[in-house]
Amino acid sequence: MKFQIEDVTVYFPYDHIYPEQYAYMVELKRALDAKGHCLLEMPTGTGKTIALLSLITSYTLSKPNSPLKLIYCTRTVHEMEKTLAELKLLHEYQLQHLGPQARILALGLSSRKNLCVNPLVLAAENRDSVDAACRKLTASWVRAMAAENPEVPTCEFFEQYERAGSGAVLPPGVYTLQDLRAFGIEKGWCPYFLARHMVQFANVVVYSYQYLLDPKVAGIISKEMQKESVVVFDEAHNIDNVCIEALSVSVRRQTLEGARRNLNKMRQEIDRFKATDAGRLRAEYNRLVESLAQRGNLPIGDAWLANPALPDDILREAVPGNIRKAEHFLHVLRRLVQYLEGRLETENVEKESPVGFVASIITHAGIDQKALKFCYDRLHSLMLTLEITDTDEFLHIQTICDFATLVGTYARGFSIIIEPFDERMPHIPDPVLQLSCHDASLAIKPVFERFQSVVITSGTLSPIDLYPRLLNFNPVVSRSFTMSLTRDCICPMVLTRGSDQLPVSTKFDMRSDLGVVRNYGRLLLEMVSVVPDGVVCFFVSYSYMDGIVNSWNETGILKDIMQHKLVFIETQDVVETTLALDNYRKACDCGRGAVFFSVARGKVAEGIDFDRHYGRLVIMFGVPFQYTLSKILLARLEYLRDTFQIKEGDFLTFDALRQAAQCVGRVIRSKADYGMMIFADKRYSRHDKRSKLPGWILSHLRDAHLNLSTDMALHIAREFLRKMAQPYDKAGGNGRRTLLSQEDLEKLGDRIIDEMLH
Repeated sequence: MKFQIEDVTVYFPYDHIYPEQYAYMVELKRALDAKGHCLLEMPTGTGKTIALLSLITSYTLSKPNSPLKLIYCTRTVHEMEKTLAELKLLHEYQLQHLGPQARILALGLSSRKNLCVNPLVLAAENRDSVDAACRKLTASWVRAMAAENPEVPTCEFFEQYERAGSGAVLPPGVYTLQDLRAFGIEKGWCPYFLARHMVQFANVVVYSYQYLLDPKVAGIISKEMQKESVVVFDEAHNIDNVCIEALSVSVRRQTLEGARRNLNKMRQEIDRFKATDAGRLRAEYNRLVESLAQRGNLPIGDAWLANPALPDDILREAVPGNIRKAEHFLHVLRRLVQYLEGRLETENVEKESPVGFVASIITHAGIDQKALKFCYDRLHSLMLTLEITDTDEFLHIQTICDFATLVGTYARGFSIIIEPFDERMPHIPDPVLQLSCHDASLAIKPVFERFQSVVITSGTLSPIDLYPRLLNFNPVVSRSFTMSLTRDCICPMVLTRGSDQLPVSTKFDMRSDLGVVRNYGRLLLEMVSVVPDGVVCFFVSYSYMDGIVNSWNETGILKDIMQHKLVFIETQDVVETTLALDNYRKACDCGRGAVFFSVARGKVAEGIDFDRHYGRLVIMFGVPFQYTLSKILLARLEYLRDTFQIKEGDFLTFDALRQAAQCVGRVIRSKADYGMMIFADKRYSRHDKRSKLPGWILSHLRDAHLNLSTDMALHIAREFLRKMAQPYDKAGGNGRRTLLSQEDLEKLGDRIIDEMLH
């Protein structure tokens, strides 16, 4: 369908549109007109992705003189593929209506592991090994050697891509990762480097958060992006954690041992070059005297990771004299590694600011702050000079230089925390030194400053007013939308006590109480006997899940549950979990029914959909608070309180409930779907906790469902399932329109927006 929003003709590839999609587009257009940033919360399963893509591509088509580039960031490769598939459908629709003028170039960009087509490189088992195997075939010095000696292996795909020169371009179209690989094989060109090259010319780019938020990757991939871009962070409820991880570094004993090995290897290489090619080391020294500005002209195959500090904080000056010579620099790194080894020998938890830590390094290791700042760039230069290709073996020394550069650059928003052991396993010595970033706004600040509009959107952004404070920005539009339904297909309940009227909770002093464990077991047993197909259970942690499943096994509850449905469990092993999920789906498909035990904050809670019969009920056992004795969390809470005036309790509750909402939101993936959500903990009945759930869940949470026992919840479940079994009108009768045609939009227009906003 085709309709107008003010001066923009929107091309939407379906015959009907949801009212909330229309309202979402109107608010999004307001943000684009204002050239500002926005926060939009829209319920899961209401077509957020296609609404975003339709509006932004149509907006660009309506303003041909000032075209906008769309940079769409997803969390996983699976989400990237889904987004590109939607875009393909939309692009075909726009071509039908507009012909050749609607042509765009859209592509996904991922790591070499997902795009490489060279079987020799793909044989490596993990991402770092694939990257290193690629460098061994594509680095400029390897190719120079191959030109003289044909025995030296190179990558045929990369060679053909280089030979094609400026002729190596992608024709207009929408390319998924699979399409890129197929195109690369057909032309004989390397899909990874072709995609990297085409990113700067594409109208739409879909890639991972890290490509914009992690300075090490963004410095290479996203450096060329134009200011006239709209950046979309989809499923962005955890964006503050992604920002913090991008600037945090952990150093363990294994890291330091690996760094020592790396330094010895580099020492041997330097000695070898001194004997065979001393001029190369002298040329590097002279270049460093002038400055490090040569980085921008590297061949594409040589570019390694960029500086871990943010672009504005990198010093633009010559490298200090005491680390210009290669052997002097190695000596400095040896002293730094030795100093860090000494710090890890502690028996007590230590917390220090970067300023104090740098002062201690100057005193004990004799390395000044400026030398620390330049560690990363100096290492990069030395790796190129020594022609090192197996970068996966040098990750340890890279981590040490990351750490040194960040410690030398930032004085505020960071802490250094040294823990001699993990508090949950105090008998196992495992010292770790962590440079922990507390300020999420640091990593995202360059994105807000550089791009015209940034859209942060997800199904769970409540309370929405906390995000601008955490990320330190002013959105021009901040909205939360409801879900228009023809029938109440969501049934949230708060269960506070078991059938024996004992309260249930995962509070620390109650969680191991046998009464609570028994009541949780009885609740699940009663529910699996009445709910058809799939049931998903989320626990607050792996250790709690292990404990409770063990207890249920000993008391025979698990055996009773398996009379009704098969049980599958998420583990920390990705392969095992994938296998469990496949078999869970098979059990639901064949009618046997299944229960899936999972963990809030785990992989399943973040990215797996339990739509239709795969999830008819989700039970959240407890409130998934973070481990509140974690030294890193305590340091972050202190920083948030002092800098942004966010109280500790407010942040912890907000964080726990966004995770709970993310877990229960897995069951509703479309409006034809239906599902029940049980929040099994007495703390959810408190208004201050409950009010932080997203509005689209709260609007279906009746007062009568706020303080239930197991038998009452069972009665409500039976009634709900009976009601859902009745036929219903998908377009919506009795005044509740949930599918709008083109004529409806022309008639109703502004009324829809008023209804859809909270």
